[in-house]
Parts: sequence; C-alpha cells; structure tokens
Amino acid sequence: MSTPSGPPVDALARHTAFLIQVEAAPEWRSDECRRLSHPATMDFPATLARQRAFFRSGATHPQEFRSAQLHRLRRALETHEADLLTALYADLHKPAHEAYSAELGLVLGEIRNALRHLGSWMKPRRHRAPWLAWPSHGFTRPEPRGVALILGPWNYPVQLLLSPLVGALAAGCCAILKPSEYAPHTAAVIARMIRATFTEEQVTVVEGGSDVAETLLRERFDTVFFTGSSAVGRSVMTAAARHLTPVTLELGGKCPCLVCADAPLAVTARRVVWGKFMNAGQTCVAPDFVLVDRRIYPAFLQALRDAILSFYGPDPRQSPDFGRIVNRRHFDRLTAYLSAGHLAHGGQSDPGTLYVAPTLLTDVPPDAPVMQEEIFGPILPVIEFENLDDALASLRDRPTPLALYLFTRDRPTQQRVIEATRSGGVCVNDTIMQMLGQELPFGGLGESGIGSYHGRASFDAFTHHRSVLRRSLVLDPSFRYPPPKISFARMKTAMRLLLGG
Repeated sequence: MSTPSGPPVDALARHTAFLIQVEAAPEWRSDECRRLSHPATMDFPATLARQRAFFRSGATHPQEFRSAQLHRLRRALETHEADLLTALYADLHKPAHEAYSAELGLVLGEIRNALRHLGSWMKPRRHRAPWLAWPSHGFTRPEPRGVALILGPWNYPVQLLLSPLVGALAAGCCAILKPSEYAPHTAAVIARMIRATFTEEQVTVVEGGSDVAETLLRERFDTVFFTGSSAVGRSVMTAAARHLTPVTLELGGKCPCLVCADAPLAVTARRVVWGKFMNAGQTCVAPDFVLVDRRIYPAFLQALRDAILSFYGPDPRQSPDFGRIVNRRHFDRLTAYLSAGHLAHGGQSDPGTLYVAPTLLTDVPPDAPVMQEEIFGPILPVIEFENLDDALASLRDRPTPLALYLFTRDRPTQQRVIEATRSGGVCVNDTIMQMLGQELPFGGLGESGIGSYHGRASFDAFTHHRSVLRRSLVLDPSFRYPPPKISFARMKTAMRLLLGG
C-alpha cells in the first residue's frame, strides 16, 4: 500500500532513534508488553450512560460538530505520528514506510474523503410515495445509530480501529474503542491520543484483554463493529443478539489466488509476493494460497522466488522491510505448517525474534492444516491445476473468502470466474488494491463477514436511514375506509394499478 507522501523527517528521526534503543535492549519489548497489557479500571455502564446522554442531547448531530471531530482526529494522527510508528515497530516490527502507508496514511485518506463528502452524505434522499397516499412525498433521513462499540484487531492496529471510527464520527455517533491487547504498545499510544483529543462522552478507549471485550459486549450498544477472526466474530454476534444490536463483522478466510496461463509471470509474481508478505503475511486479504495453471507452474514458481529475493534479499531476516510475527502462540502455529508438503523456498524461523521467513510450499496435501485453516503468516502454498473447471470446483467447496484474486488478460475468463465464485470482493490482476478505494465498499460475505465500510459505506455502517412519508391533510377520499365501496374483484384490479401488484 502506498500514499503520495511519507512521514516527516523529524518523525522518522525520532522513530529511528527509538528503534536503536529497542534493538539494543530487546527485553524492553516484553517488559513493556506486560506493563501495557493491564487494563485501566473503568466503570463501563457509567461510561456508556454518559455517552448515551451526550448523544441524546443532540450535540453530535450537526454537520459542523461532526466535521470538527474529524479535523481533531486528523490533527491527533499527525501529532502522534512518530509515537505510532514507534509502537507499530515494537509490536510488529513494521517498517516506517509500510506502517505509514498501510496504517496512518489510509486513515488520513478516509478522514479527507469524509470531510469532502459529509454534506452530501447527510442530505435526505427523496423517494417516490405510494399512489394511495397521494398527495404526499417520501424521503429517507440519515440518522446516527447512537453509541458504537468498535473492536479492533492486532495486525493493523491503527488502521482497522480508527478507519471505522472515521465512519462513526461522520455519522454522528459516540464510540467506545477496544484495541487489541496483542499490540499493546500501539493500544497505549492510541489510548493516550484519544484521551487527549476527545471528551470521554464522545470517544473513549478501553484497554485490556478478551475478558474486557466480553464485559463490554454484555452492555447494550446501538451498533457493534468488529474486525478479527471468524471464530471470535461468532461470539461477538452471539453477544450482540442478546440486545438485538446490529453488527458489522469484518472477518477473514482463505483468500484464493488463481493464475492463468496467459498471465505475465514477472508482474504477477511481484504483485502476489507484495500482497502476501506485507506485514509478514498477517493481512486478512492476503493471498492464502495460489492455484497456478500447470503449463506455467515451474516458471511461475521461479518468478515467485525471484520476487522474494528482489524485495527482501537473500536473508530476509536482515531486511528492514520485512516484519515479524505478533507473538509466540502465532509463531508456533505457523511453524507447525512448515512440515506440510515441500519447502520450495524459505522455511527458516527464529523463536527468539519471532521471525518466519517468506516461504513457498509445494506438493501440499489438500487435507493438510495449512490448506484448511487461515494461514495469516508468511507461508504461501503454490498448487497447480489441470484446467480452470477443476480449480473453480475446488473453490466452490470452500467457505466464502474475504477476497478472491485472479490473474489473466482474457476478459471472458475474468467474467466466468467472477460469476462462478463467491467472495467478499474480487481483484483482477493485482492483490490488496481492492480495499484501498474509498468509493469501493469493503466487506465480507458469510464466513468472511457481514456488512461493509470505507468511504460512504463507513458512514452508512453507523447510520440508520429512517423512512419518512409526509402527507397532505387536504384530501381524504373515503374509498379506503370500511365498509368497502367497491367489489372485491374491482379492489384487486385497483390495487394492481395503484401499487403495481
């Protein structure tokens, strides 16, 4: 992911100085993680009641207020940029360029887009009223849902927590944010930033582990926005169902990538490697496995190796552009996958630094865990297919993924694959890029999620579009009132004419 501009020089200088400190004293990371993982004491019902009272006061409704809050968030991100870059490195070893472009830069882009379009998003939309209600007119009125709970993940702990917040602020909601405890340094910086920027009645951050999230979910919110695994998503939906709270679930799944025989090898390999190994593969829309036409399989496998060497060098452990696994539990889970099939490239690991090399697996059994579970790491199974029908048949048997990738120049093949598959989104001839566009809603389907966001879709995720019919009191024909004035047969004919039945 890239943006037109990167971090200012002074922010990078402060960030670099801190990295030297961390590398010189690696025990700082684990000690600080333990310190930051303890949640602050908070009375959740009281906090929620204050936010609900503030929302009911109507203070969040005017466009001027919403715009002001978006400007405050933008200034806060710019002010805390160096601290956020430092925290992202401490939690995930994220390089500054990647951390800015894939996290801060995307949130700032969402803020700018919301500020540009907020006025038009907030306008009521006219709709045709029924003939039976003539004279009248109908419209939908966008209204904020109320108090939102936003539960963020650890893999993109800035972007995936604060991008939904942009939608909540634009919609006129109050929000309680729960960052992931697995990225404690970033969670601490975000908490400090939010507390310095917003009143507790408007936006509040709650730190802590899964027990804190479970406690929060016992409360009645007006909407819940969750990003994370499908397993936890089910628990969130179950908890929200107790209060009939609407949910937006941004989940994951095993995102497939199909490479047809006419795909240009070098370009395709570069785009697959970039999308897969960004953030050390810990991306919900990363290609999870690649299905390659057998006619180009050996050449494409070599092109993947060449792209990895070009991006990260012969020893990615030394590359400043390659991240690390978030914790030991996920490290152990990933290294267990390495025994499946044949190591065609990579496979090295280091538990001390949570390093797992960019790895290509071939000859992987279909029933191996690496082909059944979401990988969420820098391991890429590469599998050949005999013909496209077989490849599509294998995908239909799988749960619906968050993304599907296809590389081919042939338009009929593109259309055929799109029509024959199901996924949250599709990206043809690239990876990841489908989630960057603010005009393209981003979301899953079935196992990969419920609802969507980004741009206008983020505003809609936190908005209730309230239908209003406004009718004149001048005319009041008596034919609709009992007793009936016409026969049953004539009534049916009239209904068809008036309502299109």
